[in-house]
Amino acid sequence: MDCVHRRFLKKIIPLLCVAVIMLCFSHTSSAQVEEEMQILRMFYKEKDLVVSPTRHPKPISHVAENITVVTAREIEEMNAHTVAEVLNRIPGLFINFIGGVGSFGATSLIHIQGSDQRHVLVLVDDVPWNFLNSGAAETNSIPVGIIERIEVIKGPASSAWGSSLGGVVNIITKQAGTAKRPSGSVSASYGGRQYSDGLLSSRNFDNHSLYSKFHIPLSDEVGIGLSVGYSEPEIGIGDFPSADFTQKGESRTFFTTGSIDASLTGELEFNLSLYRFQQKSTLMNNALGLGMSGSAGELYLDTTYDEGKTGGSGKLVWAYGMHTAVLGMDIEKGDLDQSLHAGTMLQSMGLPETTVTHPDIEKWALYANDTMVMDRWSITPGIRYDHNSITGSFTSPSLGITYRLGEETIARASAARGFAIPPLSWTSGGSLFLDPNPDLEPEKVNSYQAGVESAALRYLWVKGTVFRHELEDALIIESSGGGPPAFNDIYVNRGDIRRQGLELEAETIPIHNLSLLAGFAYVAFNPANDEGSDKMHSYKAGLKYENRKSFTAQLFGSYVWWDLDPAYKASYDDFIWDLNLNKIISSREKTSAKLFLTAHNLFNGSQYTFGDIKNPKRWVEAGIRVGF
Repeated sequence: MDCVHRRFLKKIIPLLCVAVIMLCFSHTSSAQVEEEMQILRMFYKEKDLVVSPTRHPKPISHVAENITVVTAREIEEMNAHTVAEVLNRIPGLFINFIGGVGSFGATSLIHIQGSDQRHVLVLVDDVPWNFLNSGAAETNSIPVGIIERIEVIKGPASSAWGSSLGGVVNIITKQAGTAKRPSGSVSASYGGRQYSDGLLSSRNFDNHSLYSKFHIPLSDEVGIGLSVGYSEPEIGIGDFPSADFTQKGESRTFFTTGSIDASLTGELEFNLSLYRFQQKSTLMNNALGLGMSGSAGELYLDTTYDEGKTGGSGKLVWAYGMHTAVLGMDIEKGDLDQSLHAGTMLQSMGLPETTVTHPDIEKWALYANDTMVMDRWSITPGIRYDHNSITGSFTSPSLGITYRLGEETIARASAARGFAIPPLSWTSGGSLFLDPNPDLEPEKVNSYQAGVESAALRYLWVKGTVFRHELEDALIIESSGGGPPAFNDIYVNRGDIRRQGLELEAETIPIHNLSLLAGFAYVAFNPANDEGSDKMHSYKAGLKYENRKSFTAQLFGSYVWWDLDPAYKASYDDFIWDLNLNKIISSREKTSAKLFLTAHNLFNGSQYTFGDIKNPKRWVEAGIRVGF
């Protein structure tokens, strides 16, 4: 065992000892706890189950991780078009919209508590959505209409999910049905597709998608499931005058999953799932004709990433008495075909006209966790062993504890060791002006979080969390100092970074159908990150009116201080306010119709992270949403 693991265990063992000692002296009866659960009312519903922390459903009141859940109903009331718009509502998540906040279908980078975008694992029904080449995930290929809920773990979740140093965004799609007869659902946006010809010049978005999901019960104890999804977003990202090129992208995403669930005994369950995921993304850059990149319309650089992943997982769940134990295994093989086509300008700098690479990676992992519930306590130890063909092996332990302080208050604490695998292009494929480094190791983190959630005040729910993430072997770029050919930079493991901060959230219970919400998040970096920021903070604020029978209204504002280097020529001095109105005009057993209106950027605020790509000013959309 290396010294890093020993230091981590020295910190986590005292926490476990304290928990055991306090448990020994706790005499609260289960009946008392159940009575208190009844008092917790709307904010602590025992039936509200989440699956992401341990990969098996458990009450959110037993979850030690810093987790946020967004439901399908909340997404619909936001009138959101993309997953990124939904995530932008969550304190602690910093969404960098390439094209500015409010750009329809804009590409986006997800940062959790100041993490890099490659550190955030995005899943759709347990299928990893992240690109092999960059490690990041693009969510505008995921139709929001298929989403049942989104569970976001803020902080590393490597003991359950592997490479997820920054956190997890787990997207769970709507159920096909639970009837004893075969059932299914089909969702298609072809013919009713997402389309915008651009709120600003050179920007547009067009997406066709199809999704279907089926459930087939073979018996009372065994059921199988199948899902198939396809989407093809095309986006005009915009003009970059400072670099003299315009950029647009297109992608094709296909995935299919198959699963079988079986109840072996009253205490033992088994699940097996398999998936195939294919994603082809092309980014096209052409000269604007300002003299730096060639004549107007001339090819500057086209990059194509064609990747496929085949994988599966199996797990056993044993629930007996105070224990809910999960034992599982994951396996995946990924292949990447990467090609770069350089224009005459880049060729003059030494780049070959075409560069093609074919890196691949194989991964497997074993994981185990156990949620132990004793009176006021819930304790969840977890551990996972990962191995991949590029960087070798990594072990991720974790420990989470929740304690009910009173009738309406829960305290949470967690400690975890996590990691992130370097992107495949950085280890094996290379990229523009970048040499691959096959000696790269995973980035590592020791993470600690603690928080309190309470509805003790009569009309107010509050939640506060503090966190500290200590990164080791962080990837930094280093110039090799070489000349042509132009692939002359390289990534190395030389960084130690500390991210620490806090999150605050509050929401009033509805009074005369009206409620208020607010959120604040702050992150400090030591040293500053790659964009020159040594701190970031954000504010969220909202006013909601909800007459559940027929009408809802929301006014929501978001502000982010990115603290970027002045070279970015960014602007983020304003709140961005959106107004959402929804009116039910017809509601029957199997059909419904709803009018909606959204006024985006109500007060014409400016919030963008790069001077070439500014956000749209005020724009309004309205229509009718029909469900059947």
